[in-house]
Amino acid sequence: MKKLFLTLLVASVLMACNQTNQTQTKTDSAAKATMGNANAPVMKFEFDSHDFGKVKTGDKVTYEFKFINTGKSPLIITNAHASCGCTVPEWPKEPVLPAQGGKIKVTFDSAGKSGLMDKQVTVTANTNPPQNVVHLVGEVLTK
Repeated sequence: MKKLFLTLLVASVLMACNQTNQTQTKTDSAAKATMGNANAPVMKFEFDSHDFGKVKTGDKVTYEFKFINTGKSPLIITNAHASCGCTVPEWPKEPVLPAQGGKIKVTFDSAGKSGLMDKQVTVTANTNPPQNVVHLVGEVLTK
């Protein structure tokens, strides 16, 4: 009985390790395919940081991060997420053609916040590297 249990345990561990290794291999292959593609889109931001200055608690600040696709193929943004729920990004859902531009609109709600802020927005796309980060910084003053 012990031998059967140990055999099943070892088999389970080996199968789990093999599945993890296969998943990692697929992920690595996809990343290498993007990195090795000289025609991959490139997201070039006009500015990757914006200082909104000083605002009062409860104010909303909106800024549009402008970018250009300097690559050789259409740029497709799959996601944009902020480091906090108080910051909401909006991005173009249609492909951005080479030499064309787009905007990532970011709105920060300072309700319940105070002090220095650095809100990060991570933009995921079919670029190399696959993620780009922009920052919205400033200070929230209490009323």
